[in-house]
Amino acid sequence: MTVQTAKPPTQSTWASRARSAFSRSGLLFGLVILFVLLWLFAPNFATQRNLFNVLRAIAINGMIACAMTFVIISGDIDVSVGSAVAWASSLLGVLAIKQHWPLIAAAAFVLVLGMIVHSMAGWIRVKWSIPAFVVTLAMYMSYKGLAKVITQAYPITPFPASFSFLGQGYIGKIIPVPAILMLVTVAIFYFLSTRTVFGRSVYSVGGNEEAARLSGIPVGRTRIAIFAISGLMAALGGIIVSSRIMAGAYNVGEGLEFEVIAAVVIGGTSLAGGSGSMIGTFLGVLFMGLLSNGMTLMGVDPYWQEVARGLILLFAVLISVWQKPIKK
Repeated sequence: MTVQTAKPPTQSTWASRARSAFSRSGLLFGLVILFVLLWLFAPNFATQRNLFNVLRAIAINGMIACAMTFVIISGDIDVSVGSAVAWASSLLGVLAIKQHWPLIAAAAFVLVLGMIVHSMAGWIRVKWSIPAFVVTLAMYMSYKGLAKVITQAYPITPFPASFSFLGQGYIGKIIPVPAILMLVTVAIFYFLSTRTVFGRSVYSVGGNEEAARLSGIPVGRTRIAIFAISGLMAALGGIIVSSRIMAGAYNVGEGLEFEVIAAVVIGGTSLAGGSGSMIGTFLGVLFMGLLSNGMTLMGVDPYWQEVARGLILLFAVLISVWQKPIKK
């Protein structure tokens, strides 16, 4: 019987372990440090009212970021979600207010249509191997134009007063309804990503598409499904923001796609595809939300806030590159 002796860990192994440990704990540590600093220096930051307001403010970004995590893990990108939110909000206003559809029927139609349109984009991306950035950029411009066309660039009001509960209401007079919806969404996407065949397929497609295809994974259908989910969450975001402002508006969601992508990348999802987690994405969304809230409370100029968020995104991308396995 031959006794095998364990080989000492190589430099590459130690580096890989260090990167993995940093990925798991680095963002959480940074979030704690940020919270403490804002608690000390931002007026009224640590009040219950303000913290729950932060959760309300990040809710839509958080829900859409879950879908964006799937998109980026698969090796794609979706830059259309911001204008898709505006289009969904505008369409809901037209159907429910101008066309007098029942609100539930109008909302259901917006959700289904959001899925269908994004599914078509996914099909185009798969059928002709067009980069997702190009396809979704075209969607970004189309959604934006359509939202202006159907609203004539005017907000559409009023929705029924009861509709405000979705975007403005509270559970137990404390917890904002959008925050509950975000936490439920994170839980659902966490389950999908870790406990289902679909979730494993997403990681496989992003990690090595050809190997995934050879192992029997329907790569094309998986990509289309991912885009459909992204469209669904963007449409849901449009409905919630309509409830928050009580109007169907063409100009909501501006820049949202970049905030969402930034949060996903800060959360540790690799832009190269194949790796990422919903918990990391949630922490990334929370980090960006606390940072924006704290800078506002401290009176930081909005333009400098944009600079700060851009630098943080650049830093996160650099960390993402550093975390890539070392190739022999």
